[in-house]
Amino acid sequence: MTVPSLDSFNRIVVKIGSALLVDQTAGRLKSAWLTSLVDDLARHAARGAEIVVVSSGSIALGRTMLKLPRGALRLEDSQAAAAVGQIALARAWSEALGAHGLSAGQILLTLGDTEERRRYLNARATVARLLALKAVPVVNENDTVATQEIRYGDNDRLAARVASMASADCLVLLSDIDGLYTAPPALDPAATLIPLVERVTPAIEAIAGGAASEFSRGGMRTKIEAARIATGAGAHMLIASGKVMSPLSVVEGGGRCTWFLPHDSPGQARKRWIAGVLSPRGAIFVDSGAASALNRGRSLLPAGVVRVEGHFSRGDAVVVRAPDGVEVARGLVSYDSADAVRLLGQPSAAIEGILGFKGRPAIIHRDDLVLTGA
Repeated sequence: MTVPSLDSFNRIVVKIGSALLVDQTAGRLKSAWLTSLVDDLARHAARGAEIVVVSSGSIALGRTMLKLPRGALRLEDSQAAAAVGQIALARAWSEALGAHGLSAGQILLTLGDTEERRRYLNARATVARLLALKAVPVVNENDTVATQEIRYGDNDRLAARVASMASADCLVLLSDIDGLYTAPPALDPAATLIPLVERVTPAIEAIAGGAASEFSRGGMRTKIEAARIATGAGAHMLIASGKVMSPLSVVEGGGRCTWFLPHDSPGQARKRWIAGVLSPRGAIFVDSGAASALNRGRSLLPAGVVRVEGHFSRGDAVVVRAPDGVEVARGLVSYDSADAVRLLGQPSAAIEGILGFKGRPAIIHRDDLVLTGA
């Protein structure tokens, strides 16, 4: 099977671990390395790719600035270090991207923000809007408020969830190792690199190792978990070494790495998730004109809605039914059921006047809707 090329992807999420970004001895940012990476990112942005960065490093930077001791930190010290380090990290990314005329937008998330539906939708909308405005979202775990999430490895899974949320077609995990090996290479000299993983199987999971260093929150186990999330959402995933300058250029030049392959596109995976995984919380009945428009790939507008059944919240899955009750589609609704009732048959231009706020023009956007009728 052909190994993918980074140049073929349109929306790329790149995750950087603390050990790559922060000098482990001095506790300072590796500015030259960051510059070389951003040169790579800017090159892909110049060809039209959309870039999202998931960056560790706030605690590693903040602990040095606050003169906290090496070793494990108490929770309150980790949170204090993150509060200080987040400012320094955001400034570094803003300056590095700004040198290429790219704007950086900071987004602080916890894993909970990608699991709770309303918070997920808000984060997804923010990422989408930043990308539409040609900015680069720089995501970091919100360690100032996280509790259980402050532990090694979460940013690998967070990056995979961000890739899923953003409908990215590629996730790059830059690491202190250049890919997945048949055994931990530091312990087994005979270990060999696995360049391509077509599916994450129990056998692949079994060879994953643990965390690598005090500064690394990763380890191969969490990277394999990230691969399962990302490929399940339709994204390719790449593990490559970040211990070199211009790491993406090195991969493109034939450098050692491991690719994980998806079995759907991001759009197909999302549609499958909506159609078959989520349990509908209600039903929206539409007129024949709206049903026809949905079959032509349009969004569902309030003007085409004739009845609402059930109690649902924004972001819940609902069934869309034709006038005769036959299921036409399923989708993630943009309004609570009470507000949807108030919008029955109304033009989108009237939404603000009816609800008192400028909501989304569609009851269900076409990106969040999948046809299920015959």
